[in-house]
Amino acid sequence: MTGSPVSIQDTLEAQPTDWLAGKLSVTGRRWLAQPCDDRMALAVAQSHGLPDLAARILVGRGVNHQTVEAHLAPTLRSFLPDPSVLRDMDRAADRIAGAIMSGERIALFADYDVDGATSSALLLRFLRAIGSDALLYVPDRILEGYGPNAAAFGILAQQGAKLVITLDCGITAHEPLAAARDVGLEVIVIDHHMADIQLPEAFAVINPNRLDESRELGHLAAVGVTFLSLVAINRALRAAGWYETRPEPDLRQWLDLVALGTVADVVPLIGLNRAFVTQGIKILAQRRNIGLAALADVAKISESPSSYHLGFVFGPRVNAGGRVGKADCGARLLSTDDQAEAVRLAALLDGHNADRKTIEADTLEAALAQVETSGQAQSARIIIVAGQGWHPGVIGIVASRLMDRYHRPACVIGVSDGVGKGSARSVPGIDLGAAVIAAKGAGLLVAGGGHPMAAGFTVKEENLQQFASFMETKIAEGGVRMDPILAIDGSLSCGGATVSLAETIEKLGPFGSGNHEPRFALTGVKIVKADLVGTSHVRCIVSDNTGGRLKAIAFRAADSPLGLALLQSGGLPIALAGKVKLDRWNGEVRVQFQIEDAAKG
Repeated sequence: MTGSPVSIQDTLEAQPTDWLAGKLSVTGRRWLAQPCDDRMALAVAQSHGLPDLAARILVGRGVNHQTVEAHLAPTLRSFLPDPSVLRDMDRAADRIAGAIMSGERIALFADYDVDGATSSALLLRFLRAIGSDALLYVPDRILEGYGPNAAAFGILAQQGAKLVITLDCGITAHEPLAAARDVGLEVIVIDHHMADIQLPEAFAVINPNRLDESRELGHLAAVGVTFLSLVAINRALRAAGWYETRPEPDLRQWLDLVALGTVADVVPLIGLNRAFVTQGIKILAQRRNIGLAALADVAKISESPSSYHLGFVFGPRVNAGGRVGKADCGARLLSTDDQAEAVRLAALLDGHNADRKTIEADTLEAALAQVETSGQAQSARIIIVAGQGWHPGVIGIVASRLMDRYHRPACVIGVSDGVGKGSARSVPGIDLGAAVIAAKGAGLLVAGGGHPMAAGFTVKEENLQQFASFMETKIAEGGVRMDPILAIDGSLSCGGATVSLAETIEKLGPFGSGNHEPRFALTGVKIVKADLVGTSHVRCIVSDNTGGRLKAIAFRAADSPLGLALLQSGGLPIALAGKVKLDRWNGEVRVQFQIEDAAKG
C-alpha cells in the first residue's frame, strides 16, 4: 500500500485517555483513544511504505512490523495448520473416507443458521466433486429447535444412513446421540461451540473448543472446522488411492462459503479466519457459486463484494429460511448447481428476509418497552426480556439490537406453552456461552450452549426469574466493568474525511469481530441539516470551522437518543463518532461519515 499520509488533528496517546474529559456520550459511552505505540507505528510505516494513519490503525490492533504483511495479505499457506492437531480428526477422516470409498450412505445434520448452511454446502460440494453424495437434514427451528434430536436420527436411519455428520451442532446433544446409537447410526460431531466436561457419545468429536484442546483454533466458526476436516478427508482419500482414477478437487474453490460462514457467525477475524475471509472474498468476486451469484443479483449488489456484504447482505438472506421460512433453503441454495433452482431459492430467501424484518421490528418494539419499564436499562448487568409468542426466528437479532443499544449482554426469550426459547448476545470480555452452560449445569435450563459472544437455550417458564438472577450473579462474578467505551482511532476535520482516506481504510480490511473497522471523532462540528430517510435513518450534513462539509448518516437511529441528538442539535457544537465510508452511486465515488455516537462539542 502506498500513498500520502492523511492528516489528523491529534496523534493518539500511548495510553487510553478520555476524549470528553469525563463526559458521557448520548448513548452512555466513554470515548477512549485506541492505544498505539508511536515508535512501532513509525517502524511499520517506514518498513512497509504505509501512510502514517494506516500504520497507527494497524499497531492499535496489535500488528507490528513483523506481522504486518501477514495481516494485510493473509494466505492459507501461512495460517493453515495440519488438521491432525485437532483431537479425533484423523479418526473421523479415515471413517468418512472409508464410507465414501465403500458407497456407504452418509447423512449431514446441519444447524439452520449461516454457519450450518455453509458447512453443509461445503461438505456436499466436496462429496459430489469426488463422486459421492449425502442426505441433508436441517431441523425446523420452531418444531424441532436447535441441534440433533432422536426423531430426526430415526428418520435418517430409515432412509438408509449409516454415518451421520453433525455440523455446527451436537457438542452438547448427549441424549440424541445416544438415541442415534440405538438405531444403528455412527455419528461424527463437527462443531465449535463450548463443550461440557463430558463429551457426547459419538464415533468422533471434532471441536477446537473441547476442554482437552489447546484452544489455539478456538476462534474458528464451524465452517472453518469443516474446511480443516475436508483437508484431512482429502488427504486420507489420496493416501488410499482414490484419486488414481478420478480428479482431485481444489478445496480453495469453496473458500467463498468458508468466508460467508466465518463472517456471519461473528467469530474473530484473526489468524486463519482472516485468511479464510480474505481469500474467500476473492473467490466470491468470481461468482463461481451460482447460488451466491443469484443472491447477489436479487440483492442488487453491483460493487465488488466485501466483508460487509457477507455479514449484512448475504448472511441475513441465507439465515432467513431458518428464521421464518423452510430451514434447509440456505443450504440448498449454496449447494445447488441448477441455475433455475438457484434463482428460485434466492428470490424465496429474499422474500423471507423481508418478512423477517417486519417480525423483528414488532418484537424489538415490545422488547425495548419491557427493558425501559423494568428498570434494567439503569441497573442490570445483563438485559433479559421474555414475551409470549415472540417468534424464535428473530430473537437472536433482537438480542443483538438490545446489546448494541444498552452495551450489555442481552437475552431475548420467546415463550410458548410454558417453554421459553432463548437467544443471547454478549459484549467483549463476557463469556456468555460459559454462563449459559453453567446455568444448564445448575438445573435451570432444559438445554443450552454457545460460545463467548452468542448462546442459545431452552428454559421452562416457571424458571425464568431464577435464570435471570443466576445470570446477573454470574456476570457480576466475572468482575468485568460494565461502563461501555467506544474506541476512537483518531480525530478528523470534515475536510480530512476524504475518498483517499476511505480507500486507505478499505485496504486494511476485512473488518469484523476482532478487527473492528477504524472509528474517528469529528469534534466541534455543527449539524447544518438533519432529516429522516427511509423509516428510521437520520441523514445529516455537518460542517466545522475549517469550512468543510460532510455528508453523514446514522442508521436505525430515528427514535434513539442518538437520533434525537442529531435532529434537535439546534446548531450547537457537537462531537460525532463514526466511520469514514465510500459511497458508490451511479458510477460516482464519494465519502460519507457513518455516525455511531454523539456528544456535546
